[in-house]
Amino acid sequence: MRVTFCQGLLSGAIVLNLLILYYVSRAQQQMMEKRKDFGRGSRRAGLQASNLAGGLAGPVSGLAAGGGVEGNARGPRVTVLLREFENFENYVTDVASSFLRARPELPFLAVADTLPYPPLVLPEGGARLLVLFPSPDQPPQAHRPEFHVQTEFVLLVPDGVELEQGRAVERLIRELEGEGGGPVRLVAAPVLARSAARCLHLRVSLREWTATYTQAASGSSGSVCTALQGDAVVLLRTEDLFNLSVPLGRPLFPSLFVQTSLRGWKVKLLESPLFSARHRPLFSSAHNQWKADTGLKEATARLMRGFGLKRLLLPDGKEQWHGCGKETPRCFGTVRDDTPDYLYMERWTPPCCLRALRETAKHVVNILESSGVRYWLEGGTLLGAARHQDIIPWDYDVDLGVYLEDVPNCDQLKNLDSGSLVDASGYVWERAVEGDFFRVQYSEVNHLHVDLWPFYPRNGVMTKDTWTEHKQDVEFPEHFLQPLVPMPFAGITAYAPNNPRAFLELKFGEGVIENPQYPNPARKRLDRSKL
Repeated sequence: MRVTFCQGLLSGAIVLNLLILYYVSRAQQQMMEKRKDFGRGSRRAGLQASNLAGGLAGPVSGLAAGGGVEGNARGPRVTVLLREFENFENYVTDVASSFLRARPELPFLAVADTLPYPPLVLPEGGARLLVLFPSPDQPPQAHRPEFHVQTEFVLLVPDGVELEQGRAVERLIRELEGEGGGPVRLVAAPVLARSAARCLHLRVSLREWTATYTQAASGSSGSVCTALQGDAVVLLRTEDLFNLSVPLGRPLFPSLFVQTSLRGWKVKLLESPLFSARHRPLFSSAHNQWKADTGLKEATARLMRGFGLKRLLLPDGKEQWHGCGKETPRCFGTVRDDTPDYLYMERWTPPCCLRALRETAKHVVNILESSGVRYWLEGGTLLGAARHQDIIPWDYDVDLGVYLEDVPNCDQLKNLDSGSLVDASGYVWERAVEGDFFRVQYSEVNHLHVDLWPFYPRNGVMTKDTWTEHKQDVEFPEHFLQPLVPMPFAGITAYAPNNPRAFLELKFGEGVIENPQYPNPARKRLDRSKL
C-alpha cells in the first residue's frame, strides 16, 4: 500500500504531538515531585534562602521546615507561627523559647514584613525568621510562607503568649478534626490575659464596601462565630490558610476573618484558656503603646483599602471610615457612558461617597429653603426617594430642579457668572461648564456634587435651555409642581412633585419604581437576582 505525502505528513504530526504530550506530562510530574520533596531534597536550598532573607539566629534545623522528629515517623503536625509583633518592643524570643521547651519537635516561625531592627535573637534548634518583603538577589520561595510551612496545621499565636500545657496543641487538633470538614475551619483558645477573646459575627459586603461586626452569644460548649476580638491562639489547616488571597496580612485577625467569612468559614472559640500570657501589657511605656496603636490604625487602613472596604461597623456601634472625605478626592474617576467604574467591579457606590452626597444635598436644600428658592427632587434622585427614601445605592450625584426666576434670591447662585464660590462650610458653588445649570461640590478637592437644573414655565409646561442625552431629560406639565409636597430623602425632608409615580413614569417609563436598572444597561446591566 502506497503512503501519500499528505498521509505521511499527518502521521508525522500525530507522532510529534504524542512526543510533546509525553514530555509535558513528564515535566509536570517532575514539578509536582519537587514540590512534595521540598521538605527533603530541596529543603536545604529553601532554608539557605530563608537564612539570607530572614537573618536567622543560630543554625537551622530540619524541624523548622516540618521534617520528621526522631522516634516519630510522621513528624510534627503543627507549625507555630507568630505574625503580630512590633520591632521596637516584643517578646518573640520568650514565645519561641516557651514553645520549644514544652514541644521541641514543633517548628517555630516568626514572620515579619521587613527585617526587624533591632534584630531578633531566636533560640537555636527550631526557631526561624521569615521576611516577606522580597529581595532581588533571592529566589521567590525565600519570601513565600507556603514554602516554609510543611506541616498539616498552623498554630497562629500572638506576641507574649506562653505554652504551659504541652498537650494543649493536641486538644485544638482534636477539636478541629472533630468538626469533620464542616463550616468550622478554625479553632481558637483564649489566652489568659487582660484582653479576653470574644466571639463576633462578621458580615462582609464587598458590593457595599462594608464590614459589620456584632456581638455573638456564648455557649456552654464553646462559641461558633465568624470573627474574634482579643487575645487568642488559632489553629487551622495549612491548606486553608494558604488558599486565602492574603494569608498573613496585618492586622492578622481582621485580615484573616474578612477572608474566611467571605468563604462561609466559621471559628470555634473554646471556653477555657489553654495558653497564658505573662507579658501584659505588651509595652513598657506609654510612648511605645502610642506607637503600637498608631501603627495598628495605619495597618488597618492599608488592609481595608486593599480589600476595598471603606466602612467598618464595630460591635460597640462606632464606625471606622477608610474612604474619601472633604480633604481627599472621591473614590472614583470621571464617569463615562453613565457607568462608574465600580459597577464593572460588581460594586455599588462607596458608602463614604454616599455620605458626602447626603451631606451636600442637606446643605444645598437648607440654603435653597432659607433663600426662598423653589426646588424639587429630579430624575434619578426622585427615583431613589420613591424607591429607597434615599440615594439610589449605585448613583453618583444628586439632581434638583429649581425655578429659574427664584435663582436671584440665593446669594450663592446669583453671582456665579463671575466665577465659583466657596462657602463657609467648604462647599463649592459654580456654574457648570457642560451647560446652563449649577453645580455644588462637596469640597475643592472632592468633586462629589449636587446639580441644580433651572426650569421655567412656558404655556403650562416646564422647560429649560440645556438638555442632556438622558431619556428622562424631558419637558413636563407644571401642575406636577403645584403644589410641591414634602418627601423623605437621605435623612431629611425635601420637596418633590405632587405625584411622584406619574412624574417618574412620564420620564422613565411605566413600572420604573418596581424595576430597578443601572443607568446604561447597554454597558452594564443589573442582575436583579442578586438584589
